[in-house]
Amino acid sequence: MKYLNLALLILFPVAWFAPLLRAALLPIFGMDEISVITGLQSLWGSDPAFALLVTFLAIFAPFAKTLGLALIHFGLLSPKTLPALHILGKLAMAEVFLIALYLIIAKGAGYVTIETGWGLYLFTVCIIVSLFISHKTETS
Repeated sequence: MKYLNLALLILFPVAWFAPLLRAALLPIFGMDEISVITGLQSLWGSDPAFALLVTFLAIFAPFAKTLGLALIHFGLLSPKTLPALHILGKLAMAEVFLIALYLIIAKGAGYVTIETGWGLYLFTVCIIVSLFISHKTETS
């Protein structure tokens, strides 16, 4: 379990830079790839307060939880911190919900073409595996 958790410390940053979706106003103009990082860059330019919240949910929460679980697995952090790590995990899952919501809204706009990218699946799998590891750590 601890090595699967360590793999997440590598896979989360890959998922942040991987294309979550490709979007275009009209498909004939080509598609722009959007990742967690490029989305955050756009947000920081237009709405810094919301960008700070999304940065916490998309970057900090899942990575801090994964790092905390790794420290517990290797005996460097007390298992008493598991409730706090569980809360971080719930906040990280909120990011997957936000992305799904954005996809639904964007697909409803008639002139926008949206295609999901492999990064959306990787990011979702990372969060789900992190939840599984957290659950297994709590029960052992």
